[in-house]
Amino acid sequence: MISSMTGYGSASRQVSLGAGVVADLQVECRAVNSRFLDLGFRLPDECRGAEPALREMASQSLSRGKVEFRAAWRVNSGAAGAAKANPHALGSLNKDRLDALYTLQEHAQVAFPNAEALRIADILRWPGIVSEPRGEEEGWIAATVEAGRAALAALMDSRHAEGKALVTVLTNITSKMREIVKVIEPQVPVYVAQYQEKLTERLAEALAAQEQGKGNSGSGTELMERIRQEVVLYAVRIDVAEEFARLKTHLQVVDTALAGKGPVGKRLDFLMQELNREANTLSSKSVSEECTQAALELKLLIEQMREQVQNLE
Repeated sequence: MISSMTGYGSASRQVSLGAGVVADLQVECRAVNSRFLDLGFRLPDECRGAEPALREMASQSLSRGKVEFRAAWRVNSGAAGAAKANPHALGSLNKDRLDALYTLQEHAQVAFPNAEALRIADILRWPGIVSEPRGEEEGWIAATVEAGRAALAALMDSRHAEGKALVTVLTNITSKMREIVKVIEPQVPVYVAQYQEKLTERLAEALAAQEQGKGNSGSGTELMERIRQEVVLYAVRIDVAEEFARLKTHLQVVDTALAGKGPVGKRLDFLMQELNREANTLSSKSVSEECTQAALELKLLIEQMREQVQNLE
């Protein structure tokens, strides 16, 4: 299935910290556009061990995009009940560290007699004072991998959904381009004939002016050079059949790619360049205002397609 490169997914799992305390772990997976697969991880220390597994999962499932895994956790709100039943559920005081902090405070108050004593909140936040239950490393890794797998699946679902919408948009644009070609291509011989008639009139006027000695060409040699340039320019401009043929072929390849499966972003990006090249050539070879306008419309639609293709994996 064709996918977009942007998407989001999240999932949560619980981790036992011991003593009846449970942590709520949430893993998010975000993705934006990128030429290649670029993986990033913002994980707390408890979840670091899961990074290799998450990296392997993402590499097997995705081919392009800047993808970032984020994880965060907090103690479950039900821990308050566990704390009443078991005072050590939320952690225990480190007596040695507490005594050291008390001694440090006494020394500080000798140096600064007017300093206020530490508040209980300050004491509990002091590094090493409270030894909180952290659970087992295996439990954290298993929960992180499991939540990461679910978040990645949700991300891929969102990418598939957006990819489906982009396919519809791009198919509509190719239909508009085909309609323009269908209208303008049969008219090209008419425009060429009109241009040929104008060219013939201009050459006839130049020749007549020379015969009467009133021409601005200056000499027969200069007049012949002007005629030669006009004819060469005309010969280049009349041949647009190849451009229309290639344009229609490229459009068919685009539709075939959109109807297929798997990553197509890079291939379609190349096809946008080819389509734009043909539209530019049609514009440069235009022999009428109608042809020029059609080429400009094609270029506008191609640019719209290019913007959307940048989002495809």
